[in-house]
Amino acid sequence: SVSGVLWGGGPRGSMSEVSGRGSLLTIEDVKVHFPVRSGLMLRQTGKVKAVDGVSLEIGEGETVGLGGESGCGKSTLAKAVVRLLKPNAGSVVFQGTEITRLSPGTLRPLRREMQMIFQDPVESLNPRQSVRQIIEEPLVIHRQGDAGERRRRVNELLERVGLPSNSGEKFAFEFSGGQRQRIGIARAIALNPKFIVCDEPVSALDVSVQSQIINLLLELQSEMGISYLFIAHDLAVVQHISDRVAVMYLGKIVELASAEAIYQRPCHAYTKALLAAIPEADPTARRERILLEGDVPSPINPPEGSAFGHRMSHPRYEETTGMDLSLVEIEPGHWVARDPCCLSEDDWKKVSSGDPPTFVGASSGVEAAEEKTAMDVYLESAGGDKVAVMEAVREVSSGLSLLDVKELVENAPTKVLEGVPRSDAEEAKARLEEAGATVALR
Repeated sequence: SVSGVLWGGGPRGSMSEVSGRGSLLTIEDVKVHFPVRSGLMLRQTGKVKAVDGVSLEIGEGETVGLGGESGCGKSTLAKAVVRLLKPNAGSVVFQGTEITRLSPGTLRPLRREMQMIFQDPVESLNPRQSVRQIIEEPLVIHRQGDAGERRRRVNELLERVGLPSNSGEKFAFEFSGGQRQRIGIARAIALNPKFIVCDEPVSALDVSVQSQIINLLLELQSEMGISYLFIAHDLAVVQHISDRVAVMYLGKIVELASAEAIYQRPCHAYTKALLAAIPEADPTARRERILLEGDVPSPINPPEGSAFGHRMSHPRYEETTGMDLSLVEIEPGHWVARDPCCLSEDDWKKVSSGDPPTFVGASSGVEAAEEKTAMDVYLESAGGDKVAVMEAVREVSSGLSLLDVKELVENAPTKVLEGVPRSDAEEAKARLEEAGATVALR
């Protein structure tokens, strides 16, 4: 702080001090589906299942790496976690508060505690603002300090990320890619957040600059006790910074373990393929290369069974149709999808014999049965106040533009949500009826 001003949540202990304080963020069965519309009336004909039932927990001061190839849903999950996108189903609990259904006003104070470092250091910085204005903006929005205190705070932040304090008077285009990412990091830590999503923060940088940025993130974590969700498609980068690693494929997590376990003993075939793709620095070293066949299935119409088994045309794929492919504990702290297409014979025997523990985030019993009861929400009539109904439709739906919402309301009766869990459908119905609409569940 400067002159007694407490920036955001204030300073915290080192990572070693906060690592044992329990869970900071709990993601449970989160789904983010985007509507696919076609025809003259732009009616929904399908949905892109970008994130399809992800559960994950991040402790205080912990870094969880999220790996997977492009298009598997990593960035969509990241945006849903910090409520830049609203999930269609599931829950995100941050510091004991369920945030997926909070109004923008209620959510605003929590924004100080969770920030994001974006992938592209060029597009994420406003070219019309000076560096000082960019970094100062979160302080202004959350009314932290007066003009003089904010100016001193920006100078502190610039020096902390390795830039001279006079950089504040320049514009982003005057800096290199690595320097621009340092500006983005300075903006992200301005309010002393407890949690930061790092969405592929080094993928657009040179290798030498990548190491500098990663080391800076590790230093900040050690000083401030920040928790990271670190996203990258390069598992070599993920290994260097992460305590645990989750591997994602077609909207689902297929393996989760400590960084050491993932790299020393991967279990899932997809994880093995990703690790085999890491370049080897030693030109004399020889190792098996795993070449993936086939194409990634469409998230609009994903396979009914094993998504990776379908891609590889695995002979046991038919067995997986309708099978429970949720994560099970194959070794202490090592979770992998119960998928015969993707496990070795010995590993399959371990997870298929007896009753191995099921991942904490997975639903079971009555909750699982309720979750599988998919329902559609129909707007029968908009009632008298169409503006209020439009606002409610936009609130309960995800990924709809204002134009889409307007057409839905004007074309009632029409389907607003499709294939959502019963509990979410009932909540959407209650919200729409509160706005004066007539709603039916089918």
